[in-house]
Amino acid sequence: MGVFTSRRTLAAVILASESPRRLQLLRSLGLTVEVAPSGYDEPPTPGLRPAQLARNHARKKLKVVLGRYGHAHDVPVVAADTVVDLDGAALGKPRDPAEAVEMLKRLSGRQHFVHSAFVLAVPGEPVTEDCVTTRVRFYPLERNEIEEYVATGEALDKAGAYGIQGRAAALVEGIDGDFYTVMGLPLGRFVRALRRLGFALPKTNSTAG
Repeated sequence: MGVFTSRRTLAAVILASESPRRLQLLRSLGLTVEVAPSGYDEPPTPGLRPAQLARNHARKKLKVVLGRYGHAHDVPVVAADTVVDLDGAALGKPRDPAEAVEMLKRLSGRQHFVHSAFVLAVPGEPVTEDCVTTRVRFYPLERNEIEEYVATGEALDKAGAYGIQGRAAALVEGIDGDFYTVMGLPLGRFVRALRRLGFALPKTNSTAG
């Protein structure tokens, strides 16, 4: 099968995540998305590098959701995870505003990497997975700038304590790589994985949830 050969139009997917960013990105492809949060709490996993950790978390999320729902109505299931990598150390979601401030102080004036992994299960096909890495550079940040950002509440549910698609865009000096990887799902690689599996995207955007 050629990379861009299509067998059928993909109308819907199950998202094994409650991430509003990933939901937004999948909907932007014209897909109807059923949200099925895994409840997986992303525990520390010593011995794994940050990119390996992203893959591991994505696999575990998928496993939980497949175990709970199976392949309902023959719909593909996708799980994803994003890890911020500073000098080889993984920065997850901050526990509280104080930890968010400390993370952003560490990122200030520095470059770091963002790894976003996704795992895709399609009935009758081997599980597909991929991980994409983007380099991000932060401006040098003043203490009040960090505290004002954290006070918005935006930092608390995001790896590395920032969301590039929100107010943290003002903190980012530049990126080298895929913007959507930093947002949480590398759309280009995801769509190409779907095409290799024989799916085409809808020709028009869905109006359903």
